[in-house]
Amino acid sequence: MNNAPQSFVHNPEVLKLKSYLIGIVAREMEAKPPAMHERRQVLTQYLQQAYQSTKLQLPNTLRDQIFHEIVDELLGFGLIQSFLDDDDITEIMVNGTNHVFIERKGKLTKTNVNFESDDQILRLIDKIILPLGRRIDADSPTVDARLPDGSRVNAVIPPVAIDGPTITIRKFVKGRLSVDQLIQLGSLTRSMSEFIKACVISRLNIIVSGGTGSGKTTLLNVLSGFIPSDERIVTIEDAAELQLQQEHIVRMETKPPNLEGKSSVSIRDLVRNALRMRPDRIIVGEVRGGEALDMLQAMNTGHDGSLTTVHANSPRDTISRLETLCMMAGMDLPVRVVREQIASAVDLIVQTTRLKDGARKITSITEVAGMEGETVVMTDIFRFEQTGIAAGGNITGELKPTGIRPLFTPRLEASGFRLGPEVFGANLSEMLGNRRR
Repeated sequence: MNNAPQSFVHNPEVLKLKSYLIGIVAREMEAKPPAMHERRQVLTQYLQQAYQSTKLQLPNTLRDQIFHEIVDELLGFGLIQSFLDDDDITEIMVNGTNHVFIERKGKLTKTNVNFESDDQILRLIDKIILPLGRRIDADSPTVDARLPDGSRVNAVIPPVAIDGPTITIRKFVKGRLSVDQLIQLGSLTRSMSEFIKACVISRLNIIVSGGTGSGKTTLLNVLSGFIPSDERIVTIEDAAELQLQQEHIVRMETKPPNLEGKSSVSIRDLVRNALRMRPDRIIVGEVRGGEALDMLQAMNTGHDGSLTTVHANSPRDTISRLETLCMMAGMDLPVRVVREQIASAVDLIVQTTRLKDGARKITSITEVAGMEGETVVMTDIFRFEQTGIAAGGNITGELKPTGIRPLFTPRLEASGFRLGPEVFGANLSEMLGNRRR
């Protein structure tokens, strides 16, 4: 993006010029709509002609910046388009007219982008949601939507948003990260990946838990890649983000209510419907309500190998969170019954965390081992141990096995996975030495 000073770009006279040029070009484009693949070229030609007709001689940097913003306004998403084009940026946050933040490589930064008014932000929101048939107004002041590239958008407007309309965009990652890439990034180790792969293929029920932006969906994509290609997979999401590579996939997405507040389709509706679709696997992007109970019941009634994510900060918090979500189903079940459902349905909890330095790691892989009295028993199989903080603020530590084999090891072996003792932290040289003695 050009480096024209913001004071010039947002000068009232420059804004008036921009508005004038946009009006001319928009009318020309509307009168003679070009083919989709020619839109940018034709728009640029109209823009050059309209500018020349003004007889102005602006500095090249300012003129180029104005052209750039007009093209983004008409063909893209205005002032935030350059952030959408930047692959290093993972999140865009518009907190009113003068507070636009981005997340780049895990670090939040305030940008020098300023919107002219709340109305300009509202027009941007409308541009995003109107093609999707969504609406936002004073009676329905929040909306979730999806950009054409799959990026997830949340918008909130007054009266709910006190300081003006806000937009939060979680960008769609182009190209799915592989296990090898996650290992190179230090998110997990080779032993952990071998173990998780065995668990997925052996049809264990797995919950990926973590906080906002900790990499849950990315990890869910990776786990789904281990599912054999001859299985029928049904995916259920609020906004479709999963990038599964298998051929036999049915993708479903929730539907918001219409203008009368009716005809919505919830995650829970879709989970129930999925059970009638002869799925080999059910993958729910995230459980956040009563559908948790339906998901657990599905896991307990022959739909092994199901995967989902949940917002929680630790494996123990995940159990508590699932309990709370099950209560939201309105079935009035005793807590012990809910815990028994969880303990019998869930085999493994994979905890993801975004550390203070912005790095995303799997910080624990935990077996759900059953019940003891009123308590769900859990055992860490792998764990991240922080050792310190480096000079640059990067957190140092080690992902390592705890030395404990999971109780479901026979299930892995029945599926052909005989993981060696070194995967679980046994020291082979010591073992051989003991055997010789």
